Amino acid sequence: MAAAKVALIMGSSSDMEKVEPAEEILKRMGVEVKTAVLSAHRMPEKLREFVLMAPSEGVEVFIAAAGKAAHLPGVVASMTTLPVIGIPISSPDLGGLDALLSMVQMPRGVPVATVAIDGAANAALLACTILALKYEEVAQALKAYRDELAAG
Repeated sequence: MAAAKVALIMGSSSDMEKVEPAEEILKRMGVEVKTAVLSAHRMPEKLREFVLMAPSEGVEVFIAAAGKAAHLPGVVASMTTLPVIGIPISSPDLGGLDALLSMVQMPRGVPVATVAIDGAANAALLACTILALKYEEVAQALKAYRDELAAG
């Protein structure tokens, strides 16, 4: 995890397809990303180790994707003071509304910024917006991306 600035965590490898747009955006913006599959329920100790080590390895923002009960972003937020962005993942059961509500109803003091259901691209763009406060090259890449969107 040499100089990764964003850690992108998903609770299950089955979430990979829905998380890939975040990786693509981050790479396009020149932001290094470390992607990991770490379940808050099935491997809490590995998750804890990853989150606690990440800042010393250059991580400045976490993106956590989870479906159903969607505890992953909140658990990550409970272990760090770095920004955590949650991506609610859709599921056949409730279409992702369960995950969305789980993320946006975090208790006071443990915030998770949350994007739309399956909103991986916006999660990455939000991470870039945070990093742009410190890194001029990310700010420039973000501006070029938005200019491209405006031009159609």
